[in-house]
Amino acid sequence: MHARLKCVLLTAVALLAAQVATAEPLGRHFTVTPFGGFTIWDGNFRFPSTYPLTDNVYAGGRVGYQYLPWLGFEAAGGFSPTSEDATGVVSNPANPPTAAQSDVLGGRDVDYWHLSGNLMLSPWSGRYASPFVFAGFGYSEFALKTGSTAATTPVPQGNLEFGGGVNMWLTDAVGLRLELRDIQWIPGVSSIEKTQNLVLGGGVTFALGAKGRDTDGDGVGDRKDKCPETPPGAKVDENGCPLDTDGDKVFDGLDQCPGTLAGCTVTATGCPSDQDGDGVCDGVDQCADTPKGASVDAKGCPTDDDGDGVPNGIDKCAGTLKGCTVDSTGCPKDSDGDGVCDGPDRCPDTPSGVKVSTDGCPIEVIDRETELLDTGMMRLQDVNFETGKADLLPDSYTALDIVGQVLAKWPGLKVEVGGHTDARGTEAKNQALSEARANSVLSYLTKKFPTLQPTQYTARGYGESKPVAPNSSALNMAKNRRVEFVVINKEVLKRESQRRRLLQQGEQPAVPTTPAPADTTKK
Repeated sequence: MHARLKCVLLTAVALLAAQVATAEPLGRHFTVTPFGGFTIWDGNFRFPSTYPLTDNVYAGGRVGYQYLPWLGFEAAGGFSPTSEDATGVVSNPANPPTAAQSDVLGGRDVDYWHLSGNLMLSPWSGRYASPFVFAGFGYSEFALKTGSTAATTPVPQGNLEFGGGVNMWLTDAVGLRLELRDIQWIPGVSSIEKTQNLVLGGGVTFALGAKGRDTDGDGVGDRKDKCPETPPGAKVDENGCPLDTDGDKVFDGLDQCPGTLAGCTVTATGCPSDQDGDGVCDGVDQCADTPKGASVDAKGCPTDDDGDGVPNGIDKCAGTLKGCTVDSTGCPKDSDGDGVCDGPDRCPDTPSGVKVSTDGCPIEVIDRETELLDTGMMRLQDVNFETGKADLLPDSYTALDIVGQVLAKWPGLKVEVGGHTDARGTEAKNQALSEARANSVLSYLTKKFPTLQPTQYTARGYGESKPVAPNSSALNMAKNRRVEFVVINKEVLKRESQRRRLLQQGEQPAVPTTPAPADTTKK
């Protein structure tokens, strides 16, 4: 019992010592273990006859195949030389006993060997130690080597072997093995009763074809892995450290968008985020709130080739003239429908159907303004009224609107609206009719153009007193039926004429370039 207790204690020490190991072979592999130890014979065992056997050294080996981390198969075998324990028998070294005497006195030499096949279980296998248990069947044999009966036939017997131990791996291929084996002699073939002999020992185990432990599963064994906590699926270098080719902090293998542009903000899968959907990733995008659909430059900022404030991509009217007022789709507005966009249009209230110049003003306006500057007056002969009345006919509106636009550009002018008739009818009637018609024209203009100051305008009828042609024909009488807009303060026109002349000559005018303010002095 003392010997068995000693074995248990040694096994416990071995299990504790195994905690210092930091490696372990993995995968299916073979093991070869040269083994040495000590055989402890069952105290009730007698061979060949009277005396028990002496505990002695054991030498052998183990050859195994690790099929699964917890399951293996192993062949075990060993040899132990021993002798009868004849303690207390008196002998004379100078006169050793004969072979016949040894049969009686004891001390004869005995050889023992065994061979077995075992099923190995290691459900507690781990990085620091791999405890195991085993069980199997085998064959053993005792043979007497000295004494008169030494030549007798050896005693064979079948065995049930079981036990346990621990492997302490120093590297992924070399480890220390400690083992306690119970070799139970099964009675039946020989006359020897059932006995249990113990083998306690150890050896150096060599793992052949195994893989080193790889805790993080990156393909680099723990012994060489400088980054032992690599996340599953990440690609690593030869040192076991994760690769991040595009530098987005999402490892290759996990990165679903390799080749991400440097500086991009990415998601957990390594794909660039683009909150405004402009095709330029967040982090690089310097204009993070780009409207959807807008074309952008490399910095994520909207492009606007025509400079109308509506980005390309959204702009449905690319190439808009600079300065034009546009709608939300980038198309120019043209409030008066004259073909010149709002903004550059100097005459935004042009009547429908009137031909205009490049600045949006009716050609008639330009002609009338030239007439005003050259003559100090504007003469209309196509202003029509109801027969014998002062009611304007609609076909006169266009001509009057042209005049109104010219006068609106000259708020400093004082103007007389003069009405003229031909010589038909009485002079008194023509005088009254011309005054009424002059007032009707002035009333239309001040209502249509609110910027015209009524205090700057007067209406006067001249009747038939100032004909421009003899009333001798229908054509001449038509010329005499007219409305004239005569500037009273012609110095204002004179200054503007001088300014325009200097501009045409490329000189800087020395006079103010804006019309003179309205003269509110009553005369």
